Amino acid sequence: MSSLSEGRFVSSSVPLITRTPQYATLLTDDGVPVEAVYEPCTAGSGQGAGGVAEQSAIVVAHGFTGSLDRPAIRRAAGVFLQRAAVVTFSFRGHGKSGGKSTVGDREVLDLAAAVAWARSLGHRRIVTVGFSMGGSVVLRQAALYTKESVGDEGAVRGVAKSAGPAHVDAVISVSSPARWYYRGTASMRRLHWMVTRPSGRLVGRYGLGTRIHDRDWDPVPLSPVAAVPLIAPAPLLVVHGDRDPYFPLDHPRMLAGAAAGGAAELWLERGMGHAENAADESLLGRMADWAVGA
Repeated sequence: MSSLSEGRFVSSSVPLITRTPQYATLLTDDGVPVEAVYEPCTAGSGQGAGGVAEQSAIVVAHGFTGSLDRPAIRRAAGVFLQRAAVVTFSFRGHGKSGGKSTVGDREVLDLAAAVAWARSLGHRRIVTVGFSMGGSVVLRQAALYTKESVGDEGAVRGVAKSAGPAHVDAVISVSSPARWYYRGTASMRRLHWMVTRPSGRLVGRYGLGTRIHDRDWDPVPLSPVAAVPLIAPAPLLVVHGDRDPYFPLDHPRMLAGAAAGGAAELWLERGMGHAENAADESLLGRMADWAVGA
């Protein structure tokens, strides 16, 4: 990342879409530094100045134990860049970001900081794409941060005022849980052991490079399925594999079914496993087309 410009996020009163990649350390509303990278769309000016590709930015939220520089996230970003600008970042407790992971709770603040940064760079349309834990975070962030719910005057719905507008225009949630505390698969039982036990958190820290908070949620955050009805009028796409070892198909069906007026689109992908590691370039390309066209 030595070729990227570096600095803290400062919102601009006259935002201009930048033509060069940038590296930034974003500061969340609760004071956690989050590493982030911005990359401009590689389609150039093919769609014309002010076109959809130029106006749009896709903000990518990785899964638990991931980071912005993991191969699967870089692969996704590479495909998305052909249709829009892309912001990738590492959630708290992951990569070079500070703090400790709360496994989907305070991570909403991390995503809000990344969305606000993308808007400060001049992008009028922001689409969030989240995988697994990130998939639950994009749902909750879209529900909590809307044009109407968070303005210049401060917090609404229990979220703090972000450093800039943090609402989104469309949401793609991939391999997300619908409800908390699910332990119905062996994969999720292993994950709960890692999150809730001291020995598991040591494995997370030294084996997977993820620093995990040692306190229980208090209060329990809004669940993904409860967040879905609050996302409208922003379009929502739910993507899930029929071979997901973490969450069976009742999870995506529950999410899509919770959308107001049946507004969510549901893609059940044959043969797909879990999250960013299982998303091939064909699927990523279709997701990017939906993001730009939504």
